[in-house]
This record gives sequence, C-alpha cells and structure tokens, in this order.
Amino acid sequence: MAYSASVISRAKARLEQDRQAAAADDDRRIAAIYEKCPRLEEIDRALRATMAKVMTATFSAGGDTQTALETVRKENLALQQERSWLLQANEIDESDLERQPVCPLCGGTGYVGERMCECLRELCRQEQTKELSGLLAGRETFDGFCLDYYPEGKPRQEMERVKNACIEYAKTFTAGAPSMLFTGGTGLGKTHLSACIARQVAENGYSVVYDTAGQLFSDFEAAKFGGYDDENQSRTKRYLECDLLIIDDLGTEMITQFTQSVLYQVINTRMIAQHATIISTNLTPNELKDRYLPQIFSRLFGTFKVWQFYGEDIRFLRRKKGAMP
Repeated sequence: MAYSASVISRAKARLEQDRQAAAADDDRRIAAIYEKCPRLEEIDRALRATMAKVMTATFSAGGDTQTALETVRKENLALQQERSWLLQANEIDESDLERQPVCPLCGGTGYVGERMCECLRELCRQEQTKELSGLLAGRETFDGFCLDYYPEGKPRQEMERVKNACIEYAKTFTAGAPSMLFTGGTGLGKTHLSACIARQVAENGYSVVYDTAGQLFSDFEAAKFGGYDDENQSRTKRYLECDLLIIDDLGTEMITQFTQSVLYQVINTRMIAQHATIISTNLTPNELKDRYLPQIFSRLFGTFKVWQFYGEDIRFLRRKKGAMP
C-alpha cells in the first residue's frame, strides 16, 4: 500500500505526538508513585546502576570479578526483596512503574524491521481518509445514489447494474484490482460513484488518490517546468504508485503533446505495475478515439472495464423537481 509522502509524514507526526503523550503520562504516573513512596525511587535508581556497581567493585577488588559480581548480586537481591515488600505494602501494581510503549509491536517507531507497523498504517489510513474528505463533497454514499432519476426500463436496469458493480468493487477491492472507465453525459452519477469507491477503498486501508484530470496534468506540468524538487516529485509519484487512482473529468483539459504524454505515462505505468485506475469522462468512445493517441485509446478499451452511464442530467432533474409546485 503505497501511501503518498505527505500522508506518511502527517501519520508519523501524529505517532510522535502519541509517543510523547504516552511518555508524559508515564512520567506523571511514576512520579506520583515515587512521591507516595520515595524509597521505591531510591531502590529503582540503585538497581539501574547495577553495571556501574559491577565495574567499580571489580576494580576495587583487585580484578576479582567473581567476588565483585557476587557482592552486587546479594545487594540487588536485597533491594528487590525490599522493593517487592514496598509494592505490596503500598498496594502498588508493579506494572504501574513500567513505561508503556504507544505500540507494543514497534515501541512507537512505526516500523517492525523494514515493514510498516499496523499502528502507523492505521494512522496513514485515517490521514488519507481526511485528505479525501477535503477533496470530496462529503455527501457521496452508495445509498444516496438514487435510481429513481433514471428512466424506467433498460436505462434504469443498466444503472442499477453499474451501481451494484461499483459497490462490489469497493467492498472487495484488493491490490491489483481491475481498472474501470466510466463514460456518459454530464450529471449522470460518474463522479458520485467514483467518490463512493474512493472513500470505501480508503477506509479499507488502501492508498487512494482522487483528482481531476486538470489537477493531474497541472501537477506534472509543475514538476517539469517548475523544477523537479522533492515536493513536486512526491505529488507526481503518488499518481503512479497508489493502490487506486481515480481521475475525474478526463477530456476537460486542453489537449497538447505534453498532456498526451503524461496520460499515456500514467496509464501505462500503472497498468504494468498492476495498479487499479478509474477514469470518468463525458466523452463518447468515438470522441475519446479522436482526441487521444491510439496507444491511449487501446489501453482504455483493451484493459479497462467500460461502464456506460445512461439517462438525463440528474442535477437538472433535481432543480426541475425542486421548482415544481
């Protein structure tokens, strides 16, 4: 799950905040116990200094390490016995004097070896969901996709099939899922269903990038002509590496050799890496064929599952219905 650098950075910052908060809680809890029983603090400090005692005793004993170790062992044993008695007498749970890591698996580092820990992965999931919520209207749900706005008969039946396919796609999404192309006129629900899929897949823990075609091309243009620095590289890299890329409103951009090249690069790179892509467009298949390179058209209609959207502009129908007495 290739989360963007910005998402990972925000997640790491939250994990560090959690780690610091947990450490502060530990400090307050342990300080309160030591205040109640100062002797415990003295004993714990003495036990932590065991190695220094061993070194000191070794040198002072003329190099007789065995004797030095035995002396320290007896001292430690006596301290541990006194400590146990104090804990029991003051009804203190020994675990309350232990520091609790913010995550028992990684200790708060966010990684187990080279693998991202589940604690950091969950924070990434939350940060990405927030990021998507900032881009989407926030009202898109599968339940809110009302079929009543579509003409009865075949159009409504087809749109019910599209809706059910999108629900199943979002629910069962895994890395390497198939790509989809949504085509049809303006206001038929392509953006709505794309947003529903984006939110559900992100909530399931996969990395999702949702943007308009115009924003995608703008980011690649900034990277090429504005300097390919770390920030620009990160913004373009996320389009290529996320588990699911959703490009909305393809065909609204000005066609140039540069945009053709970028679109081909994105589609082809993701296809080779087996990363899923969903593209929505108001253009018909023939308009797509006339507008884009043959290599792009071939990949769109040769490797993407194509879903045709039917009906009239729902936005217009809603306004018309609201204006009716």
